[in-house]
Amino acid sequence: MLLIIMGLLVINTTGAIITVFHRPRSIPSTLAWLLVLVMLPGVGFLLYAFLGRGIAEENLFALSHQDHIGLAHLKKLILQDMKKLSQSKRDSNTTDDARGLIDYFDRSEDSPVTQHNKVRIFTDGKDKFKNLFMDIKIAQRFIHVEYYSFINDEIGNEFLNLLVRKAQQGVEVRLIYDPWGSAGANKKWFAPLTDAGGEVVPFITSRDLIRKTRLNYHLHRKVVIIDGKVGWTGGFNVGDQYLGRSKKFGYWRDTHIRIVGTSVLALQERFLMDWNASIERYDQRITFKNEYFPNPSKIAVGHTPIQIVSDGPDTEEDTLKGGMMKMLMTAKKSVWIQTPYLVPDEPMLSSLIIAARSGIDVRIMIPQMPDHPFIYRATQYYANLLTEAGIKIYVYENGFLHAKTTICDNEFCFVGSMNQDYRSYALNFECNAYIYDSKVSQELTDIFENDMKKSTLLTTEIIRSQSHWLHFKQYFSRLLSPIL
Repeated sequence: MLLIIMGLLVINTTGAIITVFHRPRSIPSTLAWLLVLVMLPGVGFLLYAFLGRGIAEENLFALSHQDHIGLAHLKKLILQDMKKLSQSKRDSNTTDDARGLIDYFDRSEDSPVTQHNKVRIFTDGKDKFKNLFMDIKIAQRFIHVEYYSFINDEIGNEFLNLLVRKAQQGVEVRLIYDPWGSAGANKKWFAPLTDAGGEVVPFITSRDLIRKTRLNYHLHRKVVIIDGKVGWTGGFNVGDQYLGRSKKFGYWRDTHIRIVGTSVLALQERFLMDWNASIERYDQRITFKNEYFPNPSKIAVGHTPIQIVSDGPDTEEDTLKGGMMKMLMTAKKSVWIQTPYLVPDEPMLSSLIIAARSGIDVRIMIPQMPDHPFIYRATQYYANLLTEAGIKIYVYENGFLHAKTTICDNEFCFVGSMNQDYRSYALNFECNAYIYDSKVSQELTDIFENDMKKSTLLTTEIIRSQSHWLHFKQYFSRLLSPIL
């Protein structure tokens, strides 16, 4: 019997080594998966089948070979916008450090900065959905919706019913969702919308449960475009918990923005590419239409420079992570970060510590409660580590903090869907709006400072008071952090 067990362990270990080394991956990810496969014989391979495989080649090809439907037209409109702004106005809106970040994104992802925009920030779910629904109600031509979570609950049904009514009025309604994040959302639930003439597709990585599905690759973007004039993006998904209706989480603190102006067209470009990658029939494909990319000069807007940057495993470079590191490297005074998950990889960890030890005021705000236990314990581990390195970690205590924002030198900032963790850096399909405006940055700074009043500053004394069992869970979760 002992020989049989030993033989099975040898076979399991050999299989684990072959499995994790058969495709290129980072060393931390390789070691983490090796640990799982060896420590959980049999079960580990089942987990790997759904979580460890790379993105399906067919999906990768569909995503990476989408044409930029409106990019050339968008660049033309950007040039028209630039001509309307005086040189002094353009110069006053962007610092030299901001221009470096702009160039990095434009060269990496062909993401041009737009000048002709107006931004409004939302931090409360009820307020956000109230205003979003007001925009949707007056839509005349089209409504394009893309969310990680579109949940079958009270707010989800309210949203869906509103889209049904707009489709019945003859407005074009298209919706992309990620089934893995959308509890209770299925074809039957969406049927009233499709019966009314709307179209709904699951994101491409959710197709074919057995052969192609990879639970690790999620559509994490949150994007709504209305008539090509108004765009919404940020951290809020569609679900009751995002309005503070969950007893578990209590108040839900998030950050979302409403954009009017040229950057809406960049969000439109992102949606169309995701739609064309996810459809199952060619007749569902969207081609360029002028009405999708209206001239922003016909809309009364401001002059806030914005750059819409998206990223995902369909690109070779972790662009959004690179942008975060660029902000840390170019900061002169401060970098303030809000994130629900703090599980940085080694390059990001080094960038954070180097910035802090160079005299930069680095502050990171995280939630005081978990929504994913392993990730939260890993977050606690890195919060403790970064506190010891001189970074101020604030633990938000007024409910759950889900905001994904960063402010650099109080001059430029981003609001988006990217968390500070391995998943957002390399596995999820994300979208951030980089805003090169001191007034908007100051507004986010004021919000951060107000949140600090509802937070506790992590100290070495608090860390030392944590139990040995808690520290063990933190260290163990940290070992698995590359695959969480």
